[in-house]
Amino acid sequence: MNHFSALSLNSALKGNLARHGFVVPTPVQAQSIPPSLEGRDVVATAQTGTGKTLAFVLPILEQLAGREQPAGRKTPGVQALILSPTRELVIQIEETFAKLAQGTGLRTAAVVGGLSELPQLKALRKGAQVVIATPGRLEDFLDRGLVNLGNVRIAVLDEADRMLDMGFLPAIRRILDHVPGNRQTLLFSATIEKSVAGLIGSYVRNPVRVAIGAVTKPVDQVDLFLYEVEQDKKLGLLTRMIGDESGKFLVFSRTKHGADRLALRLKLAGISSTCIHGGRSQNQRNQALGGFKNGQFRVMVATDVAARGIHVDGIGHVVNYDLPQVPEDFIHRVGRTGRAGARGTAWTFATRAERGEIRKIQQHLGVQLTGIQLATSGQPPEAAGNVISMPPKQARRPAQSFSPRRRRAAH
Repeated sequence: MNHFSALSLNSALKGNLARHGFVVPTPVQAQSIPPSLEGRDVVATAQTGTGKTLAFVLPILEQLAGREQPAGRKTPGVQALILSPTRELVIQIEETFAKLAQGTGLRTAAVVGGLSELPQLKALRKGAQVVIATPGRLEDFLDRGLVNLGNVRIAVLDEADRMLDMGFLPAIRRILDHVPGNRQTLLFSATIEKSVAGLIGSYVRNPVRVAIGAVTKPVDQVDLFLYEVEQDKKLGLLTRMIGDESGKFLVFSRTKHGADRLALRLKLAGISSTCIHGGRSQNQRNQALGGFKNGQFRVMVATDVAARGIHVDGIGHVVNYDLPQVPEDFIHRVGRTGRAGARGTAWTFATRAERGEIRKIQQHLGVQLTGIQLATSGQPPEAAGNVISMPPKQARRPAQSFSPRRRRAAH
């Protein structure tokens, strides 16, 4: 499949694709949509930012809107279920549905924690055919008898590895026990680890396997740079970088308190910034994400809860202000830039004491972070203070690569 127009789709769906500029499918879409439309189970692995959402939204819409029963009769109740790890992802999936479902008569219900359950229950009672949910809140609704999944024909596990990382496996198993066994299952994940393989073995039947690119390393269109910098110099480096570079910055902090503190310090430095993490209310998270999307904020500081939950066009720079706790999270962080064919840059700050963690990231992911000197040549580090020797914009690939032995000699 080279163009969406080659697919035999419901006329309203075809029009919506064209209206919103969906013309040429991404590789994961091109390989997973045709077997999904045939009713096959699909297991697809691809990096973040490769178009996995549309790869399952489109088949669901076609199967529910394009292949009605005789005389236009519709199966009552929930017919499609999508499980996703975070509220932000659920909301963004629902937005994609809204764009493509115009004129089909299909309705969705977003079921998530952290928001009032009354509007969610109202959407279910109005006859939503598609439920998009985080596992925790949906499991609660099932336990209380507030939702019936007995008519589900299609189940999607989105970002399966992340859901399992967050401890949702028991909830996922209990939810799928309420779904008919003859359903179609579509599983999308950035990685296939042992826990995900177990999920596939239990709930997916003879799937079509789609693997796009190397899912254990960052996307090729992201340039990776490393600054070795002590903790008390990081803020000065970041503010200088924001002043010298154009575009939006997504900055990752390891803790929610660190994210709050860093966002406040950037504001005090005159930089429009906000933050998003699990400790903020859903309304605060929506406002932060909306302001970052529309340009109200140039910088968003986030914890890893947002690594797969932020889909914002035009993020030019990702900054690992703090190192991730596990190497795999490095992939999901830097995957927020370099999307949709654009080139992006990921900057990693690490202290001298974290050289071992940098080695682990490079070895585990098979990547090389290009090291950049901070101090002016010839000055000892203690005399250099916050003087930063930034590479010229036309020469983004310095010749010197990070090597602990060579960097030690420089000091």
